[in-house]
Amino acid sequence: MSTKNLILKALRENNHGYLSGETLSNHLDISRTAVWKAIKALREEGYIIQAVTNKGYKLIEEDGIITEENLRAFLPANYKNNDIHIYDTLDSTNTKAKQLALEKAPHGTTIIALQQTAGKGRLGRSFFSPREGIYLSIIIKPTFDLSRSILVTAAAAVAVAEAVECVCKQKTEIKWVNDVYLKGKKICGILTEGITDFETGQIDALVIGIGVNTTVKGFPDNILNTVGAVEGDYSKAALAAEIISKTLHFTENLEKRTFVNSYKQKSLVIGKDIRVYKGRYNISPEDELPGLPAKAIGIDDDGCLIVLYPDGQKETLSTGEISIRL
Repeated sequence: MSTKNLILKALRENNHGYLSGETLSNHLDISRTAVWKAIKALREEGYIIQAVTNKGYKLIEEDGIITEENLRAFLPANYKNNDIHIYDTLDSTNTKAKQLALEKAPHGTTIIALQQTAGKGRLGRSFFSPREGIYLSIIIKPTFDLSRSILVTAAAAVAVAEAVECVCKQKTEIKWVNDVYLKGKKICGILTEGITDFETGQIDALVIGIGVNTTVKGFPDNILNTVGAVEGDYSKAALAAEIISKTLHFTENLEKRTFVNSYKQKSLVIGKDIRVYKGRYNISPEDELPGLPAKAIGIDDDGCLIVLYPDGQKETLSTGEISIRL
């Protein structure tokens, strides 16, 4: 057993009381420096370990914390040995994932942060990412036609929606393209980015960033009317593992489109009056841009939204933004 795991075992067996660095050093026959390095490594994996002068180290209650150990325990056998990197704090899991992808990290590598200081949403928006949410990015080495890239985002949306229903037993909906809703409020955002090989100029990898709100505590008042959270008694590690495994399964079998029917069935926009925004618009209730009025009449097998305009013309949207007209 590694030094890190030996220290974790000792802290757990101490019933979450304090153990001094000296005690750990003597008990495990290692140096104080080795103790400090192991504590640092455990913190980077997401364990919350409190240090108090003249008392030592204390493992804070682990319920609700995603760690490498408990995440792997929930992953299915075919993904259990994937590369996993867990950090207490990152500016953005997508930024870290892109860095690792450029360093040739393998397919399925997953980056998780307990909080983000500069989380990224679509169209250059920020994504509020306080501690307690689930923030992860998955590196995908595509074996599919990249002209179908909208399907990747749709697949991730279905993965999150089905994972929430499976683990948390709560019914979800999806707002085209990629927002997951619960009880009429957005609980998840997804950002897919491509990594270009500088030698070939081709997309070498995709990074799928997923952020799930598990509480709205501390959220700005001005977004509480539209933002929700997956609350309740469930394991965050189990939910994260289900999201990861479903996302990988769907994207590895993208051409089979096994998730598309679920994507259509969970749509909260089909049959609704909407406004269509083309271009890089940052839509908010204060926007003066009216958008184009339309009705959402369907989603095709490529994940594109079919809309009907008041003049009777139809359009199939593969990009853009929509808002539901109230």
